[in-house]
Amino acid sequence: MTAAAEVLAELRALRAGDLPTHGARTLAYVYDSGLSGVDELAAEAHALAAHANGLDPTAFPSLLRLENELVATTAELVGGTEHTVGAVTSGGTESCLLAVLAARTGAPEVREPAMVLPETAHAAFHKAAHFFGVRAVPVPVDPVTFRADPAAMAAAMDERTVLVVASAPSYAHGVLDPIAEIAAAAAARGIRMHVDACIGGWVLPHLGVPPFGFDVPGVTSVSVDLHKYAYCPKGVSVLLHAGAELRRGHYFASADWPGYTMLNTTVQSTRSGGPLAAAWAVVRHIGADGYRRLALDARAAAEEIAAGIGKIDGLRVLGAPDSTLVALALDGTPGFDLFTVADEMSARNWYVQPQFAHGVSPSNLHLTLSAANRGHEREFLADLESAVTVARAAGPVEVDPRVLEFVAALDPEGLTSEQFAGLLAAAGLGDGGAVPARMAEVNTLLAAAPPRLRERLLLEFLGQLHH
Repeated sequence: MTAAAEVLAELRALRAGDLPTHGARTLAYVYDSGLSGVDELAAEAHALAAHANGLDPTAFPSLLRLENELVATTAELVGGTEHTVGAVTSGGTESCLLAVLAARTGAPEVREPAMVLPETAHAAFHKAAHFFGVRAVPVPVDPVTFRADPAAMAAAMDERTVLVVASAPSYAHGVLDPIAEIAAAAAARGIRMHVDACIGGWVLPHLGVPPFGFDVPGVTSVSVDLHKYAYCPKGVSVLLHAGAELRRGHYFASADWPGYTMLNTTVQSTRSGGPLAAAWAVVRHIGADGYRRLALDARAAAEEIAAGIGKIDGLRVLGAPDSTLVALALDGTPGFDLFTVADEMSARNWYVQPQFAHGVSPSNLHLTLSAANRGHEREFLADLESAVTVARAAGPVEVDPRVLEFVAALDPEGLTSEQFAGLLAAAGLGDGGAVPARMAEVNTLLAAAPPRLRERLLLEFLGQLHH
């Protein structure tokens, strides 16, 4: 048996190689309230319920109460009524999956069902389309604002559409889609309307933006993540429906075996009570007033950073962000590479997330700002300006044009695993799954690859990481 202290020491050593989850320097994946004591509260609450099983609420009624209270709190935040119901899930992807599943199951008469979504909708909906046999119909967005086009969305709806999706806000650009207009078009056809508020549901209600939840006629479901701007540990999300009948399609029951009758409200069967209890404790502790202050701080940080980006020669902000997410891109042809800027920010201990060009959206760097970023805006902007200066001196990333042309012409369906391994090695990702310290050249190659080829390349790389 290994001593507990030794095990924990090894774990701490391993964690030292990760991106920091606190300190406001990792601008994707994690959310930092900056509040003291919240992590300790969450950890204690998690430990109290970690071994309880959400599979059977009659066996663990405490978990049922915690879930119902989280659902009620979330519903109140996004315009829920006395009819609103919900389920706590493992994260935003599961919430989106279940929204699509409920819509598909709720329209059994529709053959070859489809869902209409703006091209900026989260990739989770494409995952749902893949899992559940629902055809995704992406609709181009406005090339300047990056918001969904209500008229184009309405034109894409037909007799096979079982769900329409909009974002509050979109992840890539942080803009709020015109929910009311899209919901009205869906309601006129009798189609369900889902609002993906996974990243905005706990922030937007405090920012004076137009309604986006159940107070908008035609909205039938809303997803909200608590492990984002409710600052709860991973992974807790809430999927809400306007009524119980709409939710029934993602419930599952099976009595067709000799064991217990299995009843599931989500994709999972066994569910640890730990994340649920941790989220409940954090939400109770911070409270409505606390969340309002955190939302305003995060928004103020986003506004100040967006304004500062606009003053840096060669950079611009995409769209006009409504919330706490900012995407920065090159302004014109400034003679430097955005991926080099990302590398230089990493060298200055900031993680900014590269996003490749897609549709009307150019390559850009994504920033998720949290409440803890308030007060550190000048430091970030100074480092960003310094990174741009170094990138400008370095010039554009140079990759052999013949390699770029070759990569762009490849057919991902016709390549073997061995050929993919060779491509990964050529891209600098082939050394046993090791990631190079500087990614600009790798990202330039990936940006040149068509989306399907990029998917296959990165899936093969993922396969190298996981034994």
